Amino acid sequence: MAWPSERRSESRDRILLSAERLFTERGFDGVSIDQVMQDAGMTRGAFYAHFKSKRELYAEAISSAAKRMEARHPASTDELIRRYLSIQHLESKAGSCPLAFLVSDIGQRDTQIRETYTRIFNALAGKLGGEPGSEPDDAALRTLVLMVGGVAVARAINDADLAERVLEACREGALDQCASSAEQRLQ
Repeated sequence: MAWPSERRSESRDRILLSAERLFTERGFDGVSIDQVMQDAGMTRGAFYAHFKSKRELYAEAISSAAKRMEARHPASTDELIRRYLSIQHLESKAGSCPLAFLVSDIGQRDTQIRETYTRIFNALAGKLGGEPGSEPDDAALRTLVLMVGGVAVARAINDADLAERVLEACREGALDQCASSAEQRLQ
């Protein structure tokens, strides 16, 4: 008997949520299909009804996390920067940005996964550049690299005070960059 499409969609969403969280915490190599399915409260056999491979799940989990993050973005670029470069974002297990939390892991993956990451990176850079969907300008790229790098470094540091200082320095730099870019666009 076939499952109703609504139940199938709910199951797929549960798998993606578990995968997002586990991949964000442990990276691709640190997570097995069995762990994802156990976390989702499902059997390994159910996995293949939704995904062809762990690689496909990884790419879709990255996209899903980015969509969820985008839905929570504030309207203002300044507020986006403040939230992104905050201790709350750094310590969040749910809703973490795959751009920062998987940056070193993605570079070791195949073309499909790197293309997914690149698409998400370009979309967020375009938002920082003022025109969502547009080609990001150099200022937007500098700002996003500062944001992603700041969160990645702060996450790697085991000194909470230093991590907070790193986030603050990056937040100030990113806000200054945005203010400077906005002034240049007005001239």
